[in-house]
Amino acid sequence: MATTLVVLYVAKKSKTVQFQDFDISILFKIFPLPLLYVGNHITGLASTKKLSLPMFTVLRKFTILMTMILEVYILRKTFPKRLVYSVAAIILGAMVAASSDLAFDVEGYTFILLNDVFTAASSVYTKKKLGSEGLGKYGVLFYNALIIIIPTLLASAFTGDLHEAVTFEDWVEATFIFCFLVSCFMGFVLMYSIVLCSYYNSALTTAVVGAIKNVAVAYIGVFVGGDYLFSWTNFLGLSICMLGGLMYSYFTFNVQPSEGNNEELKIHVTDDSKGRFSTN
Repeated sequence: MATTLVVLYVAKKSKTVQFQDFDISILFKIFPLPLLYVGNHITGLASTKKLSLPMFTVLRKFTILMTMILEVYILRKTFPKRLVYSVAAIILGAMVAASSDLAFDVEGYTFILLNDVFTAASSVYTKKKLGSEGLGKYGVLFYNALIIIIPTLLASAFTGDLHEAVTFEDWVEATFIFCFLVSCFMGFVLMYSIVLCSYYNSALTTAVVGAIKNVAVAYIGVFVGGDYLFSWTNFLGLSICMLGGLMYSYFTFNVQPSEGNNEELKIHVTDDSKGRFSTN
């Protein structure tokens, strides 16, 4: 977060980028992104600690379904049937893989599902802020980091993590400092890439394309790390997940709509007090 603030502040002062100057309205425009950002990172780290890498990758796929639902409810979007079927294939594979998980951990599964919720909500609200609040790509990144950095430091101090970080013995090692700073900068690059992808595409496409990256991660995790318990059912589920993700990417970026072949699954959201929605 500090790296994001420094990089964007310097870029703004040098006229490389432009975004709105701070005023009290920023707090209302950016909410609830800072809370979702912190929740996403806390639950993500906790679930990574509890789960094997392949199962973490599989259960993260439920982010895609949650993103689709939130886009329908919040952004009032509709999706072609072929994309809905692709998402269904991803979720089916995740369910198959999780059903045979030989290292089931209730706490780990709870954290990863919460992480899915935070990630989906963060992605959808980022898309909404980019389109309706006038903050722009750089404003969303800068003010999200600015608002949340002090509460994060206070929380780290309260849990004792900040003390452990400050007293870490390798701060005197040039190699460690270099790697640490590069990691911080790449964290900024990652966040900027996600916002940029959401700016030009849908939140759902951002979620699915991120899942495609996990093709290599999942299969490498089968052979590297030592915490994956192999079973054919689990491996089949992994493969279905990856196939569904590849199908989505193909349909989104390669298939051009044509007359008679652009049927959509339209999901209408009602405005009644119960918040129900129906599909046609």
